[in-house]
Amino acid sequence: MSRRAELESGLGEVRARIERACADAGRDASQVTLVAVTKFFPASDVRLLADLGVTDVGENRHQEAEAKAAECADLGLRWHYIGGLQSNKAGAVARYADVVESLDRPKLVGRLDRGAQERGRPVDVLLQVSLDPPGAEHRAGVDPDDLAVLAESVTAAEHLRLRGLMAVAPLGEEPSSAFARLAQVRAHFLDQHPSADLLSAGMSGDLEAAIAIGATHVRVGSAILGSRPLHR
Repeated sequence: MSRRAELESGLGEVRARIERACADAGRDASQVTLVAVTKFFPASDVRLLADLGVTDVGENRHQEAEAKAAECADLGLRWHYIGGLQSNKAGAVARYADVVESLDRPKLVGRLDRGAQERGRPVDVLLQVSLDPPGAEHRAGVDPDDLAVLAESVTAAEHLRLRGLMAVAPLGEEPSSAFARLAQVRAHFLDQHPSADLLSAGMSGDLEAAIAIGATHVRVGSAILGSRPLHR
């Protein structure tokens, strides 16, 4: 099987899962954007995916993302940065990412804003919310109690647009339970920021549970591209 055929098969299966999940939730599948996560896969895969109709691509390592975005600049893709943001790299990320999904602390806002200004156009921002239960060690994400302060810092930035929230279900927990908490956090957030209605949640193993609670974006890698290459 050619690589294109492999990707077409994986992509078809994921799109069918999204359609079924939306039907079960009483939603239109057009309400959910598929973000293909191409971490560790070559730019040639990105080109094949674009040819198969993918419009949004996610990356979570700055150096790889920067190079891949430059190599595929002619494709007109929308690049999502979904990895942990480092203070010294935030400005550089804003110079190529169309969407930064992983903002989780106020100290990064100014750096992102300056990077977006240098690029010459606004960057869409999603705030990454921690769904870890109280007392657990947080992998990433802002505590829901601190979300309001972070949101206000983004709305005050001239070159950033607050668009919504992002979250990852904690390891070892049933995704539907974690996403139920996310739905509550989002409902309160939308009371304060009604136009920031994007919700990025759900990956290869739990996209159905995320769609059930209103996810507008799902981030899928292995279910489309297969296991990550051993040589990175």
